[in-house]
Amino acid sequence: MAKDYAKATAVAGRPAAPSALRQFSVLLRKDLTQEFRTKEMLVSMVVYAVLVIIVLGVALSFAKPSQEYLEVCGGLLWVLIVFTSLLGLNKSFSREKENGCLEGLLLAPVDRGAIFLAKAVSNLIFILLVEVLAVPLFWFFFASFATPAETAWLSVVPLLVGSVGIAGVGTLLSTITVNTRGKDVMLALLFVPVVFPLLYACVSATTATLLGGEVFAATWTVSLVLAAGYDVIMILAAWVLYDFVVTA
Repeated sequence: MAKDYAKATAVAGRPAAPSALRQFSVLLRKDLTQEFRTKEMLVSMVVYAVLVIIVLGVALSFAKPSQEYLEVCGGLLWVLIVFTSLLGLNKSFSREKENGCLEGLLLAPVDRGAIFLAKAVSNLIFILLVEVLAVPLFWFFFASFATPAETAWLSVVPLLVGSVGIAGVGTLLSTITVNTRGKDVMLALLFVPVVFPLLYACVSATTATLLGGEVFAATWTVSLVLAAGYDVIMILAAWVLYDFVVTA
């Protein structure tokens, strides 16, 4: 009886596990602190984005400004975002893999959903920070001459909706490919087909913003509704599947 009472007392006196919100905040702060201390991923993404803009500038240097030119620019902007995001997503879990950090995190009593949300939000923050620097530069060189002033600010909305989906889906896929050989190629092979519906909707909304007029009114809202629906469905699916993926 004495042993049973002591055991029950020890269990009762054991500190309660932190809430999922607390776990999320600690993991997010860890990722942000680590990146802002080294700036390895952010610098790589910014440099890559600038190089892509330079290459696109050379490729379009002889193109004449026209409606067809603006239709192409909307797609090229998302080419820049997707491939810059892939670079960051590849690096986000490479650091966790080093020195067994990921295994140590999985051994801790941490909710797997909190790990996913913290990593997805940190990836989203890094993607948005790069976009704050790269997108205005892209806009200035390729689209500022003909974008209607009254609709230019609305280009922020498809960028935000698309970035949320890229960060959520990319976090799940980067977890799947972190232990594979040639993980950089594998992530791209999985990522591009999965985000194609989101990419198509965001390119449509961005192009509508560039063109303005009747094209904007007919396309922008429908494209954003499709992109937002994709975000909700895919991020919920990724959150539900993450426990299975990370422990498989």
